[in-house]
Amino acid sequence: MEFVLLKEKQEANRKSIEAGGIHNFQQIVSQGISPQLLEWKGIEATLKVAESPNTKVIIIGSSKDGLPMIFNSDKN
Repeated sequence: MEFVLLKEKQEANRKSIEAGGIHNFQQIVSQGISPQLLEWKGIEATLKVAESPNTKVIIIGSSKDGLPMIFNSDKN
């Protein structure tokens, strides 16, 4: 039973270290994300979707930062 407890404590420690790493990563990444970058990435994604052979209709939202809505006319 002591082995099981030791193993669980080590796993809890590992998860704590992993969570700290994820937190640090998210802080670094969030500092580099600007509204302009998000808008550009949205434009890139919309272009890729528009070029897809599966795409039928793309409607861009009416607000300034409107996201695309994609409709497929296939009835499958």
